[in-house]
Amino acid sequence: MEQFKKDIEAGLSGKEKTLPSKYFYDKKGDALFVEIMHLEEYYLTRAELDIFKNQTQQIINAFALKKDTFFELIELGAGDGLKTKELLKELTNQNYKFDYVPVDISQNALDQLEQTITKETPKVSVKKKQGDYFEVLDAIKGNHCPKIILFLGSNIGNLSDEIASTFISKLSDSLNPNDKLFLGVDLIKSKEIILPAYNDSKGITKAFNLNLLARINNELGGNFEISNFKHQPEFTESEGICRSYLVSCEKQNVFIQALNKSFHFEKGEKILMEISRKYNSEILHKIIKNSNFQIQENFKDSQNYFANYILNRA
Repeated sequence: MEQFKKDIEAGLSGKEKTLPSKYFYDKKGDALFVEIMHLEEYYLTRAELDIFKNQTQQIINAFALKKDTFFELIELGAGDGLKTKELLKELTNQNYKFDYVPVDISQNALDQLEQTITKETPKVSVKKKQGDYFEVLDAIKGNHCPKIILFLGSNIGNLSDEIASTFISKLSDSLNPNDKLFLGVDLIKSKEIILPAYNDSKGITKAFNLNLLARINNELGGNFEISNFKHQPEFTESEGICRSYLVSCEKQNVFIQALNKSFHFEKGEKILMEISRKYNSEILHKIIKNSNFQIQENFKDSQNYFANYILNRA
């Protein structure tokens, strides 16, 4: 709770207001994001699932695993594990020896994931870890068994290029030679495809973003008038970054009791809620250039919307 308070105060006190996207995921936020993943406009989940369903064996072959050697399959930001379950089933059917280690900021999401995996693939050993990615990196270091890190759903796109580069470097430092990162990235496309994915016709993404204001009201005693803010995503193809904003519809003040502080909003003033970077090989090479990773292979969906890269730790 203390970190939540600090992050909200820092974000709303800046010249350009921001709120950390990691706080989207309370119980209601988890449920809304599961809805988003199944929306017609939200192509990302379908595209990556296409790769997992239709190229599972090619992915396993590229991992170069030995059936008699135990390894850890660690997923950062595991969510509901929809795509990963395809891989878990095949690895289990082929008698590979491994622990599945889902990592997520949301304990609720982890508990639900463990329940579904236990029901659907009971032979899988699940060792869940709650926390953010950076916290878990240090815990990985001490373990010298082979590791495959899954970082799917273009979650890396929620980090600025600078932070993503630092994260990838830290991750490579935490791994041993020949450990692998299986990285899912959304590819740069036209705004006609990308913008609807962040502004669906049912208003689920809008509700997902606004839910963070409701969470501040509920947990920190805020008095955000939710209807005084609108959801507004923006994307320019040349830059390749989609930004989601909440925009103040009027001049207003918001008081947050836990901070004993008021925050002023001008009409039209934006709160940056999330960035969603889109990639090509050139951008990815820049992100990993200061790490010990090398691009080994990539897999694309049938529409070339999405790619999963295998990065090998040199």
